[in-house]
Amino acid sequence: MSTTAGAPVALLGGTFDPVHYGHIRPAIELLEGLGLSELRLVPGRVPPHRPQPRLDAQTRTHLLHLAVANIPGLVVDERELQRAGPSYTSDTLQGLRRELGPERPLCFAMGSDAFRSLPHWHRWQTLAEQAHLVVTTRGGDSGEPLSPELAEWLAPRQVQSAQALRSTPAGRVLFHPVSRLEISATGVRRLMAQGRSARGLMPDPVWEAMADAGLYGYPQQ
Repeated sequence: MSTTAGAPVALLGGTFDPVHYGHIRPAIELLEGLGLSELRLVPGRVPPHRPQPRLDAQTRTHLLHLAVANIPGLVVDERELQRAGPSYTSDTLQGLRRELGPERPLCFAMGSDAFRSLPHWHRWQTLAEQAHLVVTTRGGDSGEPLSPELAEWLAPRQVQSAQALRSTPAGRVLFHPVSRLEISATGVRRLMAQGRSARGLMPDPVWEAMADAGLYGYPQQ
């Protein structure tokens, strides 16, 4: 995909413990569906809203680089690994906004479950000052109602098309469908702990690196 001067940049964070196609396929769909110049996958060092990762940050990031090496437009952004303390999204967006300047459209992608919990995030009401929020939805999502606080915040910001994200640098919320892949990092870790293969659930270079290193308890080859 060619880079367009004013095309949005997007971030997709996570622990990637480990990365798998459930991360990669939606990232590609966001890249193409939103017409992004690039989508940055941001591995968290100390995620504040979930259990700590099993693998250390260096290993998770190495596997992530292997996963996206041959996918144009997907980039690994290591900025959260270079900061001490919890990996707050507000800090990450502020840093990238300073780099991109005030006019470039910036998007932060998150799942629908994470969006429903947004009022519990650090400085959550400031996120839309730095970026658009893109909420990924999948067929079969529970569709649980939003809290009154979040619904009131969302109402003046929600838009219906990706094109609306290109005309302003931040401040809008788009719900965007992506494919549902029944793959989870928890399931991958469980398979490997049982000595079973997780091949086919992630790019082959990632699987081979994990198997060779005996990660998650998988036996050495």
